[in-house]
Amino acid sequence: MIDINGGELLIIVVLAVLLIGPERLPGYAAQLASLVKRGKRLLQDTKSRVDTELGPEFKDVDWSKLDPRQYDPRRIVREALMDDDDAPAPAARAAAGGAAAGSAAATATSDERRAAVPAPYDDEAT
Repeated sequence: MIDINGGELLIIVVLAVLLIGPERLPGYAAQLASLVKRGKRLLQDTKSRVDTELGPEFKDVDWSKLDPRQYDPRRIVREALMDDDDAPAPAARAAAGGAAAGSAAATATSDERRAAVPAPYDDEAT
């Protein structure tokens, strides 16, 4: 979220001390602390209100599974392809019925499809 390393944080603190001054810095630090406490309390209240309004059936939901940052398209495709283990693939069915007969039938149907569909022609093309 905020990518600040130790050196950058030190520079920010030194600039704050120089710009704000040592006499007003404790007041601003106290205001920042109260702001962080209010934000934390607001988030806790919001979470408890959402839990109350959704009801007990959503207590067991693992929200981290719904995080869009954890989706990997390659993994999703791999899992989808692995889920087809129950139904045999068309190539496996052709092999089970006889490899030569299946490939001959596939060739015949593809030749029939080519003959039935005319090639696209654009008379306005150059």
